[in-house]
This record gives sequence, C-alpha cells and structure tokens, in this order.
Amino acid sequence: MQRSAYAESVEQLRAALALLTTLPESGERTEHELVMQSMLGRALMLTKGFVAPEVVQAFTRARELSEQVAVSPRLLPVLAGLRLFYLASGAFPLALELGERLLRLAEHTQERAWLLQAHIAQGQTFCFLGAFAQAHDHLEQGWALCDPREHRTPAPWTNPGVASLFYAAVALWMLGYPDQARQRSAQALTLARELAQPWSLASTLAHVAWVHQLRREPHIVRDLTETAISLSSEQGFPEWVARGTTLRGWALAEQGQPEEGVAQMRQGLAGTGGVVARPITLACLAEAQGRSGQVDAGLHTVTEALTLVETHGERFWEAELHRLQGELLLRRGDGGGEREGEAEACFQRALAVARRQQAKSLELRAAMSLARLWQRQDKRIEARDLLAPVYGWFTEGFDTADLQEARALLVELS
Repeated sequence: MQRSAYAESVEQLRAALALLTTLPESGERTEHELVMQSMLGRALMLTKGFVAPEVVQAFTRARELSEQVAVSPRLLPVLAGLRLFYLASGAFPLALELGERLLRLAEHTQERAWLLQAHIAQGQTFCFLGAFAQAHDHLEQGWALCDPREHRTPAPWTNPGVASLFYAAVALWMLGYPDQARQRSAQALTLARELAQPWSLASTLAHVAWVHQLRREPHIVRDLTETAISLSSEQGFPEWVARGTTLRGWALAEQGQPEEGVAQMRQGLAGTGGVVARPITLACLAEAQGRSGQVDAGLHTVTEALTLVETHGERFWEAELHRLQGELLLRRGDGGGEREGEAEACFQRALAVARRQQAKSLELRAAMSLARLWQRQDKRIEARDLLAPVYGWFTEGFDTADLQEARALLVELS
C-alpha cells in the first residue's frame, strides 16, 4: 500500500482473509478480520472507485465487525475508512456519527496524527452538509496539528496536511474569502508536489481545480484537470480520472464550447463513484445545457440535483441550485410575468439558504440574479438596496468574476 502497489495489496489482503478462516473463532480473530476488511476496503477504493460493489462488501462487513469488538486504538483506521465510505455513499448523518466517534477516540488516545485525521474528517463532512463555519474551524484545528515533515513517507491516501488545506480553501471561498481560498489551495498544491505521492497529488490537483472553478477561472481549471487526468490514467485512479473529466467539461463550457463541455461532464458523471459532490457537478452540467440552448434539459438536471440534496442531505451547493433554476426559468422566455414570479421565488430561496449557511459568495450570486430581475422590472432602488450591502461586506477577491460583475451591476443601478 505504501508503495502505491494497490492491486498487489488487494491480493495479499484477500489471501490473509482466506487464511483467517482456518483459525478458530475468537475475539482476536474478529479483530484481525476487522482490520483486514477495513484495509481491503480502502485499497479497493483506490483501484475500483469509492462505492464499487467490492468496496461496499468490505466496508459493510467491517462495520458489522466493529460492533463486536471493544473500543481500542485499533479501531481508529477502521472508523476513518468507514466514515469515508459512507461519505462517498451520501450517507452524511452516518459519516458525521462515525467522524464523531473517531474524534472522541482520538481525543482519548491523544495521538496527534489521529486527532489531525479526525478534525479533517469532520471538516470535510460539515463542508458537504453546508455548515461552512464549523467545517473551517475543524480544518484549521487539523492544520494546526499538522507537521508536514512527519508525513513525507509514502502513504496510500491523501496527505492529511494537504487535505486540511484544500478543504479549508473550499470553506473559505464559501464564507466569502476568495483570496484566502486561493492561498490555501496554492499551499496544498505546493505541499502535494513536494511529497510526490501519486494518489495524494491526483486528489489535490482535482480539489485545487475545484477551488478555481468556484472562483470561475476556467483556464486554470483546464490546466489542472488535464494534469490530474494524465496522472490518474497512468496510475490507475478511476475516481480522479472521472472527477477531473467533469471539471474539464465545466472549463470547456465556460470557454465557449458548451456542447463539448456537456459531453465531458456526462462522461465524468458516468465514471464517478458515489453521490458525494454529484449535485455540484449536475449544476455545472445544467448551466452548460442552458448555454447550448437545452433549457428544458437543464431544468430537468437541476431537478435531479435538488432531489439528491433532499434525499441525502448534501447542502453544499443547494443555494446555487435554486439560483440556477431561476436563471433557467427566465431563459425559457415563456409565461411572462408568471415565469418571472417563479424565478424570483427561486432567487429568494437561494438567498435564504446562503444566509442560513453564512455562504457569502453564494449570497452574492443570488443577490445579483435577483437584482438583475428587479432591474428588468424597473425596481432599480430595490435592486441596489439588495445588492449593495452584500457587495460591501467583502474585503477581498475584487479581481474575481463574481465581484467584478457585482460592481458593474451596482454602477448600472446607481
């Protein structure tokens, strides 16, 4: 595993599990199987994708076994693997519960490496739940515990310091700090390149591309994803090939190739395991469909994404999905005032969700959409009164597309 020979590690673990069946049943045998099934699940995640049937089987068995053994430090890697599996599967309440168990056990043992892992785990889960302030708190606590020099040996997973940085970057962008988000993501990429661990680097390239997608910088996203796809194809990481392809599709659509972008995003979605982060990818697809004239298809895609939000509770991109739904309704151009009323209701929902989540960047986007609609309806004063305080809150990121567009709109409304 440490040498990135994942297929060979799967063979060894399966051989070990076969030998284990020859031993008499005992508490020690149960503990051995628990550790092996958890390791097997993690190895299979790397080679087959996050929720391949073999991964499900290994982690389901590991969870059953975890209920049969006494709480001990040996459970730490098991809980970490189970949490990641359930997060990828969209079982967010269970992922949060397992993360809390991991954190409590790490606090009990006072093992700094596991405290770091536990804070990152909770930060990641809270991020997808839309609790961005809580996510950022955990991620910063994780980074404070991290000494990158302790993590320079090869490892079969994303380096914990790197992970704390790129998820902190995502949370910071959501909370309204786009420049700090860029700085954190740059730190993550620098560290990942220094460590030169294949899986960690592939994961980091994709996540840093995600941060630049949030900042609406398609040229950077395209460069990063092409590197991620090349590395992941060479190393046999199907998950990062798929996620890189979806992000590259977004970049193509933003650069004036919506049809090719739609095709790439569909290809990436077909290869992505699990449902985590699927709503944001569907939102990107819907936006590209709208740009290519497929407005009804875009609305259908948004509905699919919102259904996932309600089914699994992934609130990360909820506000933006409501805003996008409103924009697509306006693009249909039928229904007149009634259609504008439906769109306004979508924008108001987007504002409410963003405010509840303290997601200032998404609040700005929703405020711009509603302000543009009111501008069309000759409600210029109301539009300015809505947008000006949101824009005025920001202290950085004035070179980003969102803030530049907000400033230009305020000039039009003055």
